[in-house]
Amino acid sequence: MVSIIHLHGFASSPGSRKAQFFSERFAPFGISLRVPDLNVPDFEHLTLTAMIEKAASEVITCPTGPVYMIGSSMGGAVALHLLNRNPQVALRVQKLVLLAPGLDFIGSRRRQLGDEGLKKWQETGSLAMEHFADGKVHQLHYGLVVDMARYDTFGVTVNTPILLIHGRQDEVVDYTNSVRFAQARPYVSLHLIVADHALTDVLPQITTMIMDFFDLKATQ
Repeated sequence: MVSIIHLHGFASSPGSRKAQFFSERFAPFGISLRVPDLNVPDFEHLTLTAMIEKAASEVITCPTGPVYMIGSSMGGAVALHLLNRNPQVALRVQKLVLLAPGLDFIGSRRRQLGDEGLKKWQETGSLAMEHFADGKVHQLHYGLVVDMARYDTFGVTVNTPILLIHGRQDEVVDYTNSVRFAQARPYVSLHLIVADHALTDVLPQITTMIMDFFDLKATQ
């Protein structure tokens, strides 16, 4: 039996629209989508290191059989570093889908906040940030940036086949980062589409691409 894990993005949750949409599409194949909560230890004290550990735990608890993974936005960075740093997990995950992956979190924050905004975040130690799941504003600690700086996503080495989908109209994550990532890696199949960061308007289209990539009919 195939296990599929979806790693949600920054300030998102297991109840995200993508997760719900994928769950509905995979259900007819007898697959219950696994969506770990990556707001660990909590959103205010979020670190990439904690997210990677949470994702690793999810893979390890999957039953015997192929494990496929979908990483959305920051979840994409989590997936890549997980496979790069954990050989045991890398052996289990046979295919990976990256959706508008956040390959450069600090660069994206600088793009959003500007240099002064990023500096102010460092000086105050926290940043007011709305979480999409509860609609509330939380104080996100600067430790997330410090932790992120320890990871070079463009330097990861993985052997897993990757389907990478990114919208050219992405207003949050620069799609050229995905182009840069794919160019040096022949095992990455890059698809640039007409869409924004959320990809919600093209979910049926990308779901078809994902199901073809996972070859679900052949594995069920």
